[in-house]
Amino acid sequence: MVAGNLARKMNTTPEPEVHISESPVKWCSVSLSDMVSRGKRLEAGSFDIEAKAAEKAIIDCKYGCVKLIGGIAERAFHAPRFKRSYVTKTHPDSVGFLGSSEMLDIKPVPVKFITKEQAQALNLFAKPGDVLLSCSGTIGNIGFVSRTLSSFALSQHIIKIECSSYSGYLYACLKHPYIQAQLQALIYGAVIPEIEPEHLNNVLIPDAPARLKQRISSLVEQSYILRDESNELIDRATDLMVAELHLPAIHEFQKVSTPVSTFDVKLSNVNLRLDASYHIPAVDAIVAHLKENAAEVTTVGDSRISRSVILPGRFKRVYVEEGYGRIFIGGKQLGELDPSNKKYLSNVHHGNRIAQQLELKENMTLITCSGTIGKVALVGKHWDGWTANQHIIRVVPANKDVAGYLYIFLASDYGRTLITRYTYGSVVDEIDDDHIRKIPIPLLGNQDVQQQINSLALESNAKRYEAYKLEQAALRIMNEEVIFAK
Repeated sequence: MVAGNLARKMNTTPEPEVHISESPVKWCSVSLSDMVSRGKRLEAGSFDIEAKAAEKAIIDCKYGCVKLIGGIAERAFHAPRFKRSYVTKTHPDSVGFLGSSEMLDIKPVPVKFITKEQAQALNLFAKPGDVLLSCSGTIGNIGFVSRTLSSFALSQHIIKIECSSYSGYLYACLKHPYIQAQLQALIYGAVIPEIEPEHLNNVLIPDAPARLKQRISSLVEQSYILRDESNELIDRATDLMVAELHLPAIHEFQKVSTPVSTFDVKLSNVNLRLDASYHIPAVDAIVAHLKENAAEVTTVGDSRISRSVILPGRFKRVYVEEGYGRIFIGGKQLGELDPSNKKYLSNVHHGNRIAQQLELKENMTLITCSGTIGKVALVGKHWDGWTANQHIIRVVPANKDVAGYLYIFLASDYGRTLITRYTYGSVVDEIDDDHIRKIPIPLLGNQDVQQQINSLALESNAKRYEAYKLEQAALRIMNEEVIFAK
């Protein structure tokens, strides 16, 4: 029992008052006609203040504005929703099927395939010069159809925008933050964000004079021509490697597996791995073939191949605004020339880690090691000094004479199979730097061919750097000479 009222007396000191500063409420007035013109939308996001400010800036720009549809684009549409009947890559009528994230890759590697007949019936192909817009999930990613992308079927989550001229100009417009703000205000859907082609009727873009439209459009088109040429060089290098090593198509190795997915493994080959995926016969068949046809089969960890293999540690990230830190990308963005949704990592908080683990250098080979395993990229000159997250392993080549060849092998179907065989994890797939060091790498008997493969890969990377500079020039002209022209 407490004597007297001691418990209450102990709390006689008044608590200090806490003042919480409330952020100002965002509000704006909306006319009835504006609400009707936007499809009788009542949600506040449709009348976003930033979007209205962006729209006003376009209206007030030096050259005035036009509506996206009818002003420069003839029409916008996407494929209908349909039941997908996937086929294998080896099907005689198969075409690669891409989603809205894969359309951003310089050289898409499809994992799903449908028949060409189905793709044509549903109008899934896009024509060179069409501008693409992601319209489900992530809204506002912009793509441009060149020769590479025109060969793939595109999902119904991609809006195709057709232009008779100046399609590169429209591409640059849609990448500008002011147009992006308008697109974000069009979003509907409580669970999955969506926009529809007819919503684009309300988007305003600047009406620059023909000379500027042509100049910007030409830069974008030339950028995508260089990307196509870089892809052709990669294909040539891969074909040379395949011919020199007498490699059959990857599915021929996969046929080694028995009709029933069972096989014997010697105790000496278990390597403390009891998961069946590590011991698939296709991997052994590839390695055996390489040993028969290469001058030597070494590993990525060999000092002749790499100087180091880096797997950064996990860390709490401190992000900053653009211009105040290092560009920071993830594995999903490795296939893109200029990654979308870039973040910026604080130099102050992460300076040492950036210098030792995170920083990217030209001609590094990057390999995704968490979630999606085995996505491979070669660091271009424009990525030099950027940073990437801990879900990407960096392979620092021994020298420039092997950097391109290493990338070509690891990015091939055969290299990807050798990478993914190390996958472990019951929920999230993982591999680590030690696994990467163990990956077999064939050294060719004909050194001239190996150097030719290496040179083609580096030339391809140089073209991608030039493509990046051309696109950035187009976006700079759009910003300085169109949007903010005086």
